[in-house]
Amino acid sequence: MNGSGFKDHFSAHAEAYARSRPGYPPALFAHLAALAPSRQLAWDCATGNGQVAIGLAQHFERVMATDASAAQIGHAFPNDRIAYRVEPAEATSLAAASVDLVTVGQALHWFDLDRFYAEARRVLRSGGVIAAWCYGRCTIAPDLDAVVDRFYAEIVGPFWPPERVFVESGYATLPFPFAGVPMPTFSMQADWTADELIAYLGTWSATRRFEAEHGRDPRDEIAEPLINAWGSRHARRRIQWPLSFLVGRNT
Repeated sequence: MNGSGFKDHFSAHAEAYARSRPGYPPALFAHLAALAPSRQLAWDCATGNGQVAIGLAQHFERVMATDASAAQIGHAFPNDRIAYRVEPAEATSLAAASVDLVTVGQALHWFDLDRFYAEARRVLRSGGVIAAWCYGRCTIAPDLDAVVDRFYAEIVGPFWPPERVFVESGYATLPFPFAGVPMPTFSMQADWTADELIAYLGTWSATRRFEAEHGRDPRDEIAEPLINAWGSRHARRRIQWPLSFLVGRNT
């Protein structure tokens, strides 16, 4: 976790990523804003298409949203309170002691942690908060979960990057040198059709790596059983992704 290279698994499919990833619950951003010492400036690191930044803009005067991928920034949601910049997590243009809240959604496992944590300490105000979270496999219903789990573990399983193990542990095995702050339970939810779920599976880095190596779409192996288990292809089913957190305060 201390390499210096940017591992870009998503730029080539930034448009699909922006279209097919689930959104975070608004209550999460309200809670994080309440933890911050003030609401002047939040930094959303590895913002991707800006899903987190948009939520933060409802609560902070300004949001700096950075990502090492210019393609991701190019598909980010515009907002007058958000300044998007192409910058790595480990070295930003933010001033020292200027940030009330640092957020990292589903990306901490890609960082050079020693350098990122040093940068977070540099930019955070005294008492500022850093919050990182991840989500693993979704849950729908037992028969559908079995199809998705088979796709995850057996079909594209060998193609997950090694950093995936940190997501599977809910970040429990990552170092986090900040004074811990307890968090309530949050989860993402979406009401999707079968086709929307299949599109989401296509945003997985393992799916893209499988396709690059084999020259075919691995989703073809599970599309039919998934749709059959879904019932009506156009019906909407509730999907949930539990969130796991590392939250701390800069002291």
